[in-house]
Amino acid sequence: MSTKKIINMLSSSEKVKGQGVSGAYRELTSLLREKGQDALLLVEKPFAQADITHYHTIDPLFYLTTFFKKRTGRRIGYVHFLPETLQGSLKISRLLQGLVSWYVMSFYGRMDELVVVNPSFIDELVDLGIPREKVTYIPNFVNREKWNPITDEENKATRQRYKIAEDAFVVLGAGQVQKRKGIDDFAHLAQAMPDVIFVWAGGFSFGSMTDGHEKYKKLMANPPANLIFPGIVEADEMRRLYGMADVFLLPSYNELFPMTILEAASCGSPIVLRDLSLYKVILSGKYESAKDVTGMEDILHKLQDNPEELAELRHKASLISKEYSPEALWKIWSEFYDL
Repeated sequence: MSTKKIINMLSSSEKVKGQGVSGAYRELTSLLREKGQDALLLVEKPFAQADITHYHTIDPLFYLTTFFKKRTGRRIGYVHFLPETLQGSLKISRLLQGLVSWYVMSFYGRMDELVVVNPSFIDELVDLGIPREKVTYIPNFVNREKWNPITDEENKATRQRYKIAEDAFVVLGAGQVQKRKGIDDFAHLAQAMPDVIFVWAGGFSFGSMTDGHEKYKKLMANPPANLIFPGIVEADEMRRLYGMADVFLLPSYNELFPMTILEAASCGSPIVLRDLSLYKVILSGKYESAKDVTGMEDILHKLQDNPEELAELRHKASLISKEYSPEALWKIWSEFYDL
């Protein structure tokens, strides 16, 4: 009779609402508990004796545990961001930027293996000094039983709750309210397209530390008449917002593999993104993209005026959901963990 492998999952992402790391962490732990109950035992405790310790966040306490190799076993680090990603997300003084970058890379350097959610970031890690053979690409995924299209009744009720007309064309964005996410362009589009309703779900997960906090706080307090900020919402409500939207638009300038894209696609929302090279690798042909705010406006007008093209883009979103399904990712993770 084989002994179950002990995997220690370390994450503090649940302490901060409205960030994608938390969603990715929940999806993976749920998948492992559901599919791997005969092969593994999950624990979530620093310094616990384990065969594998999987680090989802880079807390100082977790860093300390990396020095106890006999207890941690195989050390796996999830790369949800690089030092450059923090710029435009958090207010970090120039004096501290070097220290923060050193800490991030020191943490990654103490791992036996790293997992990236986008293959385009392997080269960047190598450029930062990480051996290529230590890096494995495993994409994010979402549970389609949790993230799925809403009914017509739910759509109607959700629109009524936000005082949105049933026939209004709705563009949804989601994520932390910060410059890196492209919130300025989102607000600009709302001003340029007064006949369209724009909704941005998210807020300041890191409070006043958020880059541009005061500026965006004023925007949220006094937005254009057709721009709605519901704040950070729970998963059930987020599903309704995805389902209510005619288009999901993420104008972000810098990402790895946003959970919001997978969630929106699984809920049936057509996807429009900024033209970033990383998306071409993981979402090839299944979304629309534009280089700037003018291009985004053109795409939104086209989709608003052409129901057939909108329907085709919705179909492409369903292909994203199928490609990054729990079934496909369980096979990948079980092989990676050597279960």
